[in-house]
Parts: sequence; C-alpha cells; structure tokens
Amino acid sequence: MLANYLIGLREGLEAALVVSILIAYLVKTGNRDKLPMVWTGVAVALGVSLAFGAALTYTSRSMTFQAQETFGGIMSIIAVCFVTWMIFWMRRTARNLAGELRGKLDAAIKMGALAIAVTAFIAVAREGLETSLFIWAAVQSSGSGASPVIGAALGLATAVVLGYLFYRGALKINLSKFFTWTGAALIVIAAGVLAYAVHDLQEAGILPGLNSLAFDVSAAIPPSSWYGSLIKGIFNISAAPTVLEVVVWFAYIVPVFYLFFRKPKATPVVSKTAPLAATSVPTEVISVPGLANVTAVTNSDAPAQNVGTQS
Repeated sequence: MLANYLIGLREGLEAALVVSILIAYLVKTGNRDKLPMVWTGVAVALGVSLAFGAALTYTSRSMTFQAQETFGGIMSIIAVCFVTWMIFWMRRTARNLAGELRGKLDAAIKMGALAIAVTAFIAVAREGLETSLFIWAAVQSSGSGASPVIGAALGLATAVVLGYLFYRGALKINLSKFFTWTGAALIVIAAGVLAYAVHDLQEAGILPGLNSLAFDVSAAIPPSSWYGSLIKGIFNISAAPTVLEVVVWFAYIVPVFYLFFRKPKATPVVSKTAPLAATSVPTEVISVPGLANVTAVTNSDAPAQNVGTQS
C-alpha cells in the first residue's frame, strides 16, 4: 500500500499541477468561459487512463500461465522505462512547465474550444497512462489483494487535494525537494518492478536461472509477516530472489541513482568589466497569471524553490 500510495501521489500531483496551471491561466486572462473544455479534456484523459488499466488487467487474466508471465514481464519492463524517463524529464523541465503550458494554451485559445480540450487531454493523459501502467506493474509485483489498489487510490486523492490547495494559494511546498525525494523512492520501486519482470520472464521460460537463488531469508523474514510484507512492498524484491533478479536490481538502481543525484556543473559567467568573475548560479523566474512567481535554480547546490499558486 505504501509504495502504491507514493506512486499515486507523485504521478497524481504532476497532473494536478498541470490542471491548476491551465485553470489559473484561463481565469486570469479572462477566459473563464473556456473552463468547461479543460474539464472535458481532463475527464476524457481520466477515462482513457482507467480503460487502459482495466484492459491490462482483463487481458492478462484471459491468458495462459506462460502467456501471463510473458505479458507481465514485458509490460513491467515498459513501465520501468516510462517511469525512469518521467523522473528525469520532470527533474529537467519542471522549471519551464508553467511557461510551456501557457504557450500551448495561448495557441489553443486562438484555434478554438476543441483545441483547449485537446491540450488539457494531452497534458493529463500523458501522466494518466504512465500512472496506470506503473501502478498495474507495481500491483502485479506486490501480489494480489486490494491493498495496493487502495494505496494508489489514496495517493491520487491526496494529489487532488494538494492540487486544489495549490490553486487556492492555501499551500506552498518545496517542489524541488518533493520531486527529488519522491523520485528517489520511485527509483527504488522501479528497481523492484524490474526485478519482478525478470522473475516473470524466468517463470515463462524466456530467461534462465529460475532455480538459481541468490539467497533465501524467508525463514528469518517470513513473507506473510507484517515486516516481510513491508520490506517487499517498499523494495519489491522477494525473500528468495534469483541471482539474475539481484543482478538486474543492482544494475538498474546504482547507475540511475548516480545520474539522478549527480550535481550539474555550474557554468562560469565572465564579466565584461572585470577580468575575473565568481561563478554564478543560473536562475530563472517564471511569472504566470494565477501563480506566484517561481524562482527556479538550475544548480542543485543553491537553495531549492518554493512554488505556490493563488486564485
């Protein structure tokens, strides 16, 4: 439940921020009459995302055991690729998100109401489809039961509440730290999903080494115990993993963690009036109607930014 709550919260908050930016911009530019088209695009995107998740679930249930394991393994690998791309994309482009959405919405307003709905649909569907796929893969890796689904639903509900508070200006949060630490947690979850994908493919007979266990701590940490379930839920790795699962887990998490936390090099700025100038930290201030100014610091050593919205 905890891992899936985090997935729902992180992915849902990204979508909620997008919607709050779109709505705030329309309201502040005197286009309040276009709001129903935004909500139409959001509703269609949510419907497509739910339908995609249901299709994954019912498609896998109608297959043979070997086909199920193959399908689950391949879809889990795709989910890990998507979430890894999303983590780095959000880290790189979050500071320009408001300006990018404003430009797209300006163009959509000129094109008509349908274009506004399409803009909202694309912005939310991108997050929704990734969320459906990754939650489905995480649920598969954590076992059957309602707890993973409940956790994901609670995470999404929390994200909706936070998005509304952002829009109303009632809440400010250090988004830099939030996305950094939730991104790090998602990397750990993704590593477990990838290891589970390898196990699926081993059970399907596509990959070898199903009976070559790296270790077996199921006696000391029973999978049925609360602490065993907690460890499996967080790290998504079983108490008796195969050698290949462990190798893949470390092969993913070590380089991805290194790239994620690697500090970008500061670009020195040379003054025209002085022979030498201290290295400056590049910053960018984004001003969006309906949103407080966002000061984005591109160097991770500098103070992180606080983002707030106001109605």
